[in-house]
Order: sequence, then C-alpha cells, then structure tokens
Amino acid sequence: MDALTATLMLCRLDGMGPGRYWQLLEHCGDAVAALHNFPDKLLDRLPDSARMLWREYERRGAASALAAWAAAERARCADAGVQLLCCGDGGYPSLLAQISRPPPLLYVRGNADALHLPQIAVVGARRASRAGLDNARAFAADLAGAGFTITSGLALGVDASAHRGALQAGGATVAVLGSGVDKLYPRRNAALAGEIIASGGAVISELPLGSAAEAAHFPRRNRIISGLSLGVLLVEAALRSGSLITARLALEQNREVFAIPGSIHNPLARGCHKMIRDGAALVETSADIAGQLGGLLSVASVPQDAAAAPLPPEQRALVAALGGDPRSIEQLAADTGGDAGSLMAALLQLELAGLVETLPGGYQLTRRGAAYLEPQH
Repeated sequence: MDALTATLMLCRLDGMGPGRYWQLLEHCGDAVAALHNFPDKLLDRLPDSARMLWREYERRGAASALAAWAAAERARCADAGVQLLCCGDGGYPSLLAQISRPPPLLYVRGNADALHLPQIAVVGARRASRAGLDNARAFAADLAGAGFTITSGLALGVDASAHRGALQAGGATVAVLGSGVDKLYPRRNAALAGEIIASGGAVISELPLGSAAEAAHFPRRNRIISGLSLGVLLVEAALRSGSLITARLALEQNREVFAIPGSIHNPLARGCHKMIRDGAALVETSADIAGQLGGLLSVASVPQDAAAAPLPPEQRALVAALGGDPRSIEQLAADTGGDAGSLMAALLQLELAGLVETLPGGYQLTRRGAAYLEPQH
C-alpha cells in the first residue's frame, strides 16, 4: 500500500481532521504505519462510526468498506481528471507544507504546477462596493502581469473580481474551495472556474469528491489560501468576516499581510483598518506590495529604460489625458471614455514604471512620464 491510499483511508474516518491526522503521524511515523497500527488511545478519541470502520478494515483488509472506498475515490479522481497530492510528496506545494497541520491531501483540477508559482492571495467581501471590486480586479491584474499567481476562494464579490483580473492580464490564478472540486460553490461561478482551469490555473480542495459546501469547511479553506501564498491582500472586509480570518491566519503563518484603507463611513473598510492596526501593511498601489516583497514585483514590472519603452495604446491615452496637470480618476474617465477598473489597472502599471505618481484625490505625470508627451514618443 502506498502513502496516498493510506492517507485517503485515514482521512475517511469520521473525526479525523488535520489536527488528529498529524498527531497520529507524530506517534506512528507515516500514514501506512498509522493505518496498520492505530494506537488505542488515539482510536478511542474518534466517534463510534470511525472505530467500527477501522476495526472492519483490521479484520478484512482489502475486502473492507474502507479499502473499497479509497480505491473507488482514486478511480473517480482518475476519471474526472483530478490529481491527488499527498503532503510529503514532491508535488505538494512546499509553502503550504510549512504551515501548522497542513492538509494531508489536496484534490486538484487543472494545472498543479500553478501551486508552485509565487502566489499572492486577494480576498475580501462578497458584497463588496464597486470601488472594492475595481480595486480587486486592478491589483490582481497588475500582480498577475508581474508574474504572481493570484489565489482566492471563488466566492462572489472580491474573490471573483480578483480571479477575473488575473485572467484578463493573461496570468494564472488558483481557486481554493470549501467543497469538493466536483461540487463548485457558488454555482454562479462555475463558468469562472472553467476559465481558471483553461487558462493554466487550478481549482483545489482538501475535501473528498462529492463534499458539499458547509460553514465549517470555510475556515479550513481560508488557511489553505493564506498558506499557499507569500502574502495576502485584504481589499474590503467587515469586522466579522471570513476574509478577516484569512488575514489573521496569514499573520499566524508568518506571511505578509496587506490591506487597502477605505472611508471611515464604509463598514467594509473596518476590517482592513483593524488589520492595519494589528500589523498589516497599508497599501495604496501595487508598488507598495512590491516593496514589502523585496522588489520582486518592481523588478518584473519596470523596464530598465522606461523612457525608451513604447506604451500600450490605453496607457498612451492616459498620459495624454494627464498632460501637465493633476487629474482625478473621474476626470480621466470622462476624458478617455474608459471605465474605472481598466483605468486603475493602467494607472498602476504607469505608477510601477515610474511614469505616474499619486496625489491627494488624483494622479500626475512624473518627469519621466512627461517625456512621453514629447513628439518623438
């Protein structure tokens, strides 16, 4: 028997969460040994149904219901194109393996290699404001364009906007579910999940196939989102929200946490403000995230000779609209006819390139940016 099959069987037992699984392995050494020599003092802590299932396996071995379920689950995964990753194997994401009591198993639909790329989690409210949705999309697009995989939870609101921003930038994105990978939740985002997979990203879960979305699953899902990532960006969050839990878990996992501030009158800004008070970095642009991550983003995004690099049409139009005077996002939208989300993404790119700087209430060209107003450009 291999470790993957043994882990599947152990995780099938009622009451065998990640905590008890790792306690068992600390005692027994590995999953195969644990399955064959389950200590009585640990077995007694499981529900009656789990003890009965394991004792039947002890008697009947490969003919038991537990062994039959594990074989069937592996066959179902193979038929559905779902890859199983066992913690301790080479294919398991190394950053996630470093957290306390990581998921023993991951079910992966799509490109498992995306789990090994540098990831930034973008999380926030399901009922986010229009500005929050625009920020999620613009930041995700900019970070994805710089080479980061964008990780989120496929939920409505900020999560979906972050996934879409990454896709629009041609980047990879990972969706972590609180259900089985064959039971997409919410169903409204099933098409988005398909786009994520088709674009080279992945949809993942630690839950067996067929698992429905339940409230108890989402805190576990959130620790995976933060555990996979170098840092977590909190876009909008109420004081009591799953997104705030993700940010707190990230701090506990020694990950970088970033938060976008908002109006003191917006209830969805209060979670961000609390995290900033608790140690999260206040960010206004992707350049702020780049600085915290050791310049990786800025190295990936800023051309060595920005003045010599031609600009895309949308950015050229923005430079022309800015001209020599500071302009607000509303003025720029009126001048260019662009929507706020695409304008913010373009402005973030220009700011990272050192061509635009922010002012209270608006933007203006830097000296390098003003050079693009010259006829030769």
